[in-house]
Amino acid sequence: MGKLKEFDITFKDNKVVYSPGESLSGTLKITTTEALLCKDIKVNCQGFCGVTSKSNDTAWMVEEQYFSSTLSVADKGTLKLGDHSFPFKFLIPASVPTSFEGNYGKVMYRVRAFIDTPRFSKDYKVEKPFYLLSLLNLNDVPDIHGCSSSSVTKKFTYLLGVKTGTVVLKAHSDMKGYTPGQVIQLTTELHNQSGKTTGTVVACLIQRVTYQTKKPTIDLRTLVQVEGAGVKAGKQVEWKEQIIVPPLPQSSLADCGLINMEYFIQISLKSPEASFLLPIHIGNISVDTTSARPSRPPPPTTDPSRSSTNPTKLENSRRSEPSSQDQETPTCPSPHPAPKPVPRIRVSTSSPASPSAPPAEMDYLVMGAKGQAPPSHSSLRAVPTPSLPSTHSCLLSTAPQHSHMRLLPAMSRAVAATHKTTS
Repeated sequence: MGKLKEFDITFKDNKVVYSPGESLSGTLKITTTEALLCKDIKVNCQGFCGVTSKSNDTAWMVEEQYFSSTLSVADKGTLKLGDHSFPFKFLIPASVPTSFEGNYGKVMYRVRAFIDTPRFSKDYKVEKPFYLLSLLNLNDVPDIHGCSSSSVTKKFTYLLGVKTGTVVLKAHSDMKGYTPGQVIQLTTELHNQSGKTTGTVVACLIQRVTYQTKKPTIDLRTLVQVEGAGVKAGKQVEWKEQIIVPPLPQSSLADCGLINMEYFIQISLKSPEASFLLPIHIGNISVDTTSARPSRPPPPTTDPSRSSTNPTKLENSRRSEPSSQDQETPTCPSPHPAPKPVPRIRVSTSSPASPSAPPAEMDYLVMGAKGQAPPSHSSLRAVPTPSLPSTHSCLLSTAPQHSHMRLLPAMSRAVAATHKTTS
């Protein structure tokens, strides 16, 4: 390093994980081997997000800055031979997103130091990253109580198109929100109204990350997969499965406008081909199932004598036929909006740089605020019920291992301490 023996940034108590609104303090340490002329010594604290359309590329196409604070710790002069320490302190804004690292973008926070030397002399710079953890309380997510459900009806032909049949596929989860380590209770019903045995039923936990570039880039990852046997002709079977949620980043990156993250359970039938998605949320503080849920208002009663002659406003809004007044007063059609850019969809397989809360070595939000140890990958297995035999492949051979989705021990201690405070 030339005239510098040491040029390093240290944080107070070696802390590397912070919360929004917290202060960050530390020391810039400089050890010189000889006198060094300098024009200025500055320390900068910065938070930003960058996205690109190329995997693992840091030449960002679009950037979003959250804050950048600079502190001058020394003016023009000479650094004498020996050790020098310059303390600094910054206040992290209250509205900033959680740290994140993905294939096509990052939310990064760092402290940098610069020594500006006179002309024709070498400048020096050093930086050190830190990480922000903003806990997602699932109880604050709108409409989080209840289950996530959907269904699909598929008509198909078989025996070279001679015969036709119908299958009805329904599924629901026990909740809409989960924390890492919790178990998703999944119930699927398949009614085979045909004379042919169906293919296997597959349930997958899918992560979808959208990066907002000029043409949005969508990164799809299959995290967990379980599989059940097909249903014989004319039979109706209920299939129950359990999926353990692995250590994952939280669903939404609040206050980040360039990266959006979603989770789904995809239910699909191999033959005939049919599928649908059950949206779920992944957070850090689990849903309080003991609290009283808001009761739904009773459905409005309708007078039978008026049901055919006086339809409700909702019925009127769903009708496609214009009223007599609309026919008498024609309106000009509204202009068509400009077409939106078609997003790029990238399906990730075994790429080691998958989306995760940085750094890659961290144990991300294990068990949220419950303080429990994260499940090992050997425990990520589906437990079938006796009613329907099934074979399982909890982590696909093409799916990435989750070692890159783990936090440093400091992150785990921070989550545990937060849980104790909130409880």
